[in-house]
Amino acid sequence: MKFIRNHTSILFFTGLLVMIVLLAACGTSKKNASIPLQSAKEVMAVIDKVNTYWQKANPDHGRAFWDNAAYHTGNMEVYGLTNNGEYKKYSEAWAQKNNWMGATSNNKAEWKYNYGEKPEYVLFGDWQICFQTYIDLYNVQPDEKKVARAKEVMGYEISTTENKYWWWADGLYMVMPVMTKMFKLTGEKKYLDKLYEYYNYANSIMYDSTEKIYYRDAKYVYPKHKTSNGKKDFWARGNGWVFAALAKVLKDLPKDDTHRNEYIAKFKGMAQTLKNYQQADGHWTRSIMDTAQSPGYETSGTAFFTYAFLWGINNGYLDRKEFLPIADKGWQYLVNIAMQLDGKIGYVQPIGERAIPGQVVDKNSTANFGVGAFLLAACERYRFMEQKIKK
Repeated sequence: MKFIRNHTSILFFTGLLVMIVLLAACGTSKKNASIPLQSAKEVMAVIDKVNTYWQKANPDHGRAFWDNAAYHTGNMEVYGLTNNGEYKKYSEAWAQKNNWMGATSNNKAEWKYNYGEKPEYVLFGDWQICFQTYIDLYNVQPDEKKVARAKEVMGYEISTTENKYWWWADGLYMVMPVMTKMFKLTGEKKYLDKLYEYYNYANSIMYDSTEKIYYRDAKYVYPKHKTSNGKKDFWARGNGWVFAALAKVLKDLPKDDTHRNEYIAKFKGMAQTLKNYQQADGHWTRSIMDTAQSPGYETSGTAFFTYAFLWGINNGYLDRKEFLPIADKGWQYLVNIAMQLDGKIGYVQPIGERAIPGQVVDKNSTANFGVGAFLLAACERYRFMEQKIKK
């Protein structure tokens, strides 16, 4: 009998030990799940951790193309929030390296707006997003050299009769905020008129009025293009660019702008659709409506969505009761899954334009634009927590 009791005790304690180990494993499977992040102070710590990690890991400044420039839109948002001079210096050094320019051709006769990475693609939006940061830096410390090229390029563009400049969803983030910033910089109403004209063209070729979100560009419109499962293929990051762009436009757009209500309607429409496709862990899959197309975590689209949801809540455009649970889940994904212990942002889909079946995106998948999107979301989360304290 004694042997049986001892044997039973051993089995009991062995089973208990196994259970403890399994529970511990489950508790650490999501790296930062134990961090509550309920205060503004804790959110600020995340911002500093992530941005410091990125800048130390990337001391050499790249060209003024969209991917680098998208990071700097996030970095300047952080600077505006923190007034940390080191962050400002980082963007200034990048701007100076690129001579406060995008694409560098001075021959207007050869300027192009279709895809291209050579000097003559001055009118291509991926070379114009840099102007957002240059204008922000000018507003901090005015110096005409910072905005001279922006005035030259954008002033030329709005003087043309062409209206097909924004032919892909990403381009709306690249340039729509430039247009409102240029209006505030120059006072020229034509920037707002052309903003609406170019936006109308973009809507005509890639906006789905039924779903109220965007195809990446005209070649992905259903039913001409379908996912491998025959569904509409809405790319998460592509819609992230647009949702975030609308938030940035509404932030700078005059209250009496003729078309303001239309921008608001598009923003709210996107919010209503996107909330229905958020996954249990808080992320959106790369193909929004077909989770099987490219399943798994993805950070860049999720970060832009979370930023725009939080911005909409913070500024009274989205109902807090309805949309805060969506924003909360998005934020928890960003800090508990996307953010690694050292401050690296993972699960960022590489540069591309669609959800690719079989593409590997893991915790080591990071990119400048993904970090920029994370920082935008984090800044709005901080503002939300600050408002909560004041209330």
